[in-house]
This record gives sequence, structure tokens and C-alpha cells, in this order.
Amino acid sequence: MDQPARSATTLPRGVRFGYGSGSVATGAFGTVPGLMLLPYLTDELGIAALWAGLIVFLPKAWDVVLNPIAGRISDRTEHPDGPRRPWLIKAGVMLAGAFALIFAAPDMGSRVGEAAWVLLFFVLAATAYAFFQVPYVAMPAEITSSYDERTRLMTWRVAILAFTIMLAGATAPVIRDAVGGRDGYRVMGVAMACIIGIGVVSAWWGTRRAPVGAVAAGAGSLKEQLRVVATARDFRLLLTTFVVQALATGCMLAGVDYMAGDVLDRPGAATILFVCFVGPALLLTPAWSALGTRIGKKQGYVAASLVLAAGALLAVLARQTPPAVVFAATALVGVGYAGCQVFPMAMLPDAAAIDSARTGENRAGVYTGVWTAGETLGLALGPAVFALVLAMGGYVSSTGGSVTQPDSALSAITLGFSLLPAALVLTSLVWLRRYSLDESVVDAAGTAAVPTGDIR
Repeated sequence: MDQPARSATTLPRGVRFGYGSGSVATGAFGTVPGLMLLPYLTDELGIAALWAGLIVFLPKAWDVVLNPIAGRISDRTEHPDGPRRPWLIKAGVMLAGAFALIFAAPDMGSRVGEAAWVLLFFVLAATAYAFFQVPYVAMPAEITSSYDERTRLMTWRVAILAFTIMLAGATAPVIRDAVGGRDGYRVMGVAMACIIGIGVVSAWWGTRRAPVGAVAAGAGSLKEQLRVVATARDFRLLLTTFVVQALATGCMLAGVDYMAGDVLDRPGAATILFVCFVGPALLLTPAWSALGTRIGKKQGYVAASLVLAAGALLAVLARQTPPAVVFAATALVGVGYAGCQVFPMAMLPDAAAIDSARTGENRAGVYTGVWTAGETLGLALGPAVFALVLAMGGYVSSTGGSVTQPDSALSAITLGFSLLPAALVLTSLVWLRRYSLDESVVDAAGTAAVPTGDIR
């Protein structure tokens, strides 16, 4: 039986947790390919670094095109559960299955054939991910009109995201190494697919009582709607900042396994790096949220970016200092990364909700489609750029054997993991400083965007 709608300023804790649990799926898919796929291609299948980088990039490039389309389709979906939730379960199940197959390439005796296998199932997984991620990210703009409630909602999401990154990022290398060889990658792929499946079902079930907004889907063609979104100045500035930072994060993720195995040359270093990266994020995500409430989202985002850049800069000393310094630098990166997830994810629904309040039309899916397309592009370019840096440094690929890398390759790994990401994060602040939406602007528009649907 339907219940009266709750206050627009408060969401039930179960809805917050249910929505946040979707980050189990997005975190696992966003982390593991970025961490494991490039080493799988270069060090297990023997694919040259440049070709491996291209294989990692192409499915994500496809997502850049697909995400706005997925957003428009979800905007126009009519279902008793709202336009978003049906896609969570449909696309999420497909995502889990395709993910397991990415790392299950059979021994074909042909590098071309094996590379084609990886590319095919990565494209399928990326397609499913677009139809899960875009509706998922669109939901906060519709289930609450409160400026601060969106920050609280993102706090749950980012805390669960941080936990998933630690769980997936730390255990994936352990599973691979415990089993060994290609079978290690296959078992790891199945294990991570199960984690993705848990996140999918939990998000779908946990948001069943979330309010459903009653704003009409935007009129006009996708091209016309994209043109409207492109005129949203603050959205463009926020998106550019986030994409450049996603590129920096993609470089660091791609470099973890190489930094651990080739530069630090210490058993278990990849797992330690991930714990150092995510541990502080788990503890400090609520602190970033509280800081944002006190000083504003934009100012909090700037502070988090500076912390992240400082940690990345410190990692440039990896070859001259003990591993403990690199671990400390990675922990500092993790502190900043938590804030760099909380704030932009809480600022995005503000931009989409203001558009809905002004026009009476729902373009949240298009907004988030463009947003996730940009994020996907940044995260895809990260490994590709890192692979280019490896190639420039003369990195030697292999088919599972031990290879001594030249000094130039070790320098390339270090710079791609540290100096390059730091420079990208600092550059992103050029756009962020021009962003102008604050609490007074958002709350003034909020009354026109209050969800009017029921909480089921």
C-alpha cells in the first residue's frame, strides 16, 4: 500500500544505504579493469603496451557515445518503479556476466584472437555498465530536492564506494596470485562478478521505497537536449574539472600493479597500496561531508583536490626512498580522493535539479549521461595515457615470465603514477574556480523540484 510522501529534505536511512550500495557495482567495475586489465594484457597475454592500451580504451570510448543515449532512454522509461530502477537490475545482471568473461580468455595460441576476446566482452560489459550507471547517477536529483540531503546521500555512496575499492582492489591481486597464471585471472574475474551482482541487487531492492519524481521527460531530440545541457555553464565547468581528475585517477590506477611489482619490488605491495589509498577514504568521507556543510561544496572540492595532488607529488620519490614513503603518499592521495568523489557527485544533482525547476522537464538522465560519458572518457584515457608512457619508457611485455625492466621503464612507471596525475589535478582547478552554484541558488530553485511521487 502506498504511504504518504516524506519530507523532501529527509530520506530514510534504508534508502540512503540502498542507494549507496550501488557503488559496490560501480566501484568494482571502475577499479578492477583499471587495475588488472592492462597487466593482464601485457604480462599474461603478451600484448604490446600500445595495443593493450588501445584495447582498454576502445570500450570506454564506446561508452562515451552510449551514455547520453542511455540517459535519454531512462528519462523516457515509464514504469511503476520509476524511470531508473528497472535499468538497475536489467543492465546490472548483464554487467556481472560480461565482466567474468573479460578475464576468461581461452588459450587460443593466437595473441590476436585472445585480444579480440577481451575486447568483445569488455565492450559488452561497458554497454551494460552505461545502462546501469547512468540511471543510477540520475536518481539523487529526483528523490530529494535538498542541497544538504544530496551531500548526505553522496556520503553514503562514497563511503561504500571507498570500501568496495579497497575490497576489490586489495583482493583481486591476492586472488590472482594465489591461484596463479591465467586461471588466477579467471577465478578473480568470477569473484569480482559476484561482488558486482551483490551491489546490483542491493541497489535495486534498497531503493524500492525511494520517492519518484514527477517531472516530465524533456521534449525534443537527443541532439536538442544535449544542446540545452551544453548551455549550462556551471555544469560544463564541473564536468571538465571531474573529467580531468578522472584522467589523473585512471593513470594512478593503471600504475598500481607496475609500481608494486617493478618499482617497489615487494611482495604484496599492490594490496598495501590499495589499503593505504582507500583506508583513509573510509574514515574521512564523513569528515569531508561535514566540511562541505561548513564551508560549501566548491571550497571543499578545492581542498580535497589540493590534498590529492600533494600525495601524488610525494610519490615521485618512489625510487629514492623506502616503500613506506610511497605508502604514506598513497594514503594522502586517498584522503583527497574521498573528497574529490563526495563533492562533485553532490554538485551534479544540483545542476540537473535547477534545470528541471526552470523548465519543468526532466533531463536528469541526459545530464548524468553526459557526466558519466565524461567520467568514462577520463578513466579510459588514464590507462591509455599510462600505456603510452610505458611504451615511451621502453617497457618490455611478457607472457607470464619474469622480465627485468630497463631503468627508463622504471622512471616512466614512477612519473606516470605521480607527477603526471598531480599536474592534471592542479590543472583541473582552473575550471573549478569559475563554478558559481551555491546553497542559496540551489535552495531557491528547490521548491520547484520537490519530488511529488509516493514512497512505496
